[in-house]
Amino acid sequence: MLGLTTRFSFLALCVLQIDEEVAKLLELKAQLGGDDGKHQFVLKTAKGTRDYNPRQMAIREKVFNTIIGCFKRHGAETIDTPVFELKETLTGKYGEDSKLIYDLKDQGGELLSLRYDLTVPFARYLAMNKITNIKRYHIAKVYRRDNPAMTRGRYREFYQCDFDIAGQYDAMIPDAECLKIVHEILSELELGDFCIKMAWADVKKEMVNEKGLSEEVADQIGEYVSMQGGMDLAERLLQDQKLSQSKQACAGLSDIKLLFSYLQLLQVTDKVVFDLSLARGLDYYTGVIYEAVLTQTGVGLGSTEAQQEAHAEDSVSVGSVAGGGRYDGLVGMFDPKGRKVPCVGVSIGIERIFSIMEQKASAEKVRTTEVQVMVVSAQKNLLQERLKLVSDLWNGGVKAEMMYKKNPKLLSQLQHCEEAGIPLVAILGEQELKDGVVKLRVVSTREEFDICRADLLAEIRRRTSEA
Repeated sequence: MLGLTTRFSFLALCVLQIDEEVAKLLELKAQLGGDDGKHQFVLKTAKGTRDYNPRQMAIREKVFNTIIGCFKRHGAETIDTPVFELKETLTGKYGEDSKLIYDLKDQGGELLSLRYDLTVPFARYLAMNKITNIKRYHIAKVYRRDNPAMTRGRYREFYQCDFDIAGQYDAMIPDAECLKIVHEILSELELGDFCIKMAWADVKKEMVNEKGLSEEVADQIGEYVSMQGGMDLAERLLQDQKLSQSKQACAGLSDIKLLFSYLQLLQVTDKVVFDLSLARGLDYYTGVIYEAVLTQTGVGLGSTEAQQEAHAEDSVSVGSVAGGGRYDGLVGMFDPKGRKVPCVGVSIGIERIFSIMEQKASAEKVRTTEVQVMVVSAQKNLLQERLKLVSDLWNGGVKAEMMYKKNPKLLSQLQHCEEAGIPLVAILGEQELKDGVVKLRVVSTREEFDICRADLLAEIRRRTSEA
């Protein structure tokens, strides 16, 4: 009787477990979209974000390498800062844009926010570590609670690529280098024609509130905001009877003239325009600001024909792809003694550049790996020999791979090389093993050479360096 009772208890327990599992499955079905269609769960990325496939990542890596190479060429070192800051660190630094900051829930007694840009964290870093001069670059993600425009390279989560020079230096020399960097990057990426616009930021406010310029003279300056030019415009404004009466206005224009003289020496004046109408929205800028605008790329930023048609104007003027300026007072906001550390920098609009590069490369074949040689076998039962050879190549610093099959077909191995853009094939066969050689095949020309096993590494390096 006891055994029968135990058996019934066991069966009851099994039924209960089955019922629980069925309930879980029904709940999951409802989440994924039940018969009534009331509960729908759609797999997608969060609004204003995106995934990147290997092809897109290869394009991004190329752009990053170009930008980082330029930064390093100019002697910059790199830093990193946390993805979130104390909320009070970011508060009051961005003007109207402060409403776009992502605030986080209170965790452990600290009010935190996701970083809005890399400039304010950089200023906090300088003040906290008592650093008075540094030339640094920082590439990292930032976050903005904005209305995204994905086809125009505007996201809620995106990378910024910043280059900044902090320290007491003679006027306009660091500023000129920042503009040179923008010129170099946009030229090397071959995005299309571009123009770098410069302005004396928020002219009236700065001249009146900070430099004691009269309202009357400030209003006279306003008459010139539609003018654009270079050294010639600065000289013309300096000779103007109205402006020449103001020492502050003359000082500002003299700085612009000095900057253009340096830009001439750096050979970048062909793309730089002095534009008094330009004004950036962030509160921390204190002097010359600049913005790089693509004037023609030959492609729209949409990913479909309809999007390209909707953004047809982008092929003529696609907007800003870089911007920056001088922010001499920002570090002092974090220093207990209010000590100022003059700073000037530039931020590259990397997401917009990615969008343009993707469109340009849409019809091109893009390599998603850097494999230099594929180790293949011409007959069966050569897996061990392939493993030995690919191991030797890896140990020698060669980027190599092989198929994960014991006896792959030779044709499928060669087809993989052509599809993946792998330049060389190292072929092993019974005869090659007897002769102590490896047959090296050039994929592009289909030429084949017998190379002594001992000389294989050197031959691969020679051929890949030539490519």
